[in-house]
Amino acid sequence: MSERIVAVGLLTQRDLSLLGPSFDRVWPVEDTPSFNELLRAIDQADRDLRERNRRLQPT
Repeated sequence: MSERIVAVGLLTQRDLSLLGPSFDRVWPVEDTPSFNELLRAIDQADRDLRERNRRLQPT
């Protein structure tokens, strides 16, 4: 059974150094295709969620 992804994060080189050698799944931003599109999609999903939550709150 494969493990499911539970987090995605943006880290600096210092962050990686603090995490140590056990942190082994890293993809540098400059080597990741369509990174800007990914960030835009994440931002849009966040806006959509906030808007949905705002509409569901009683006034």
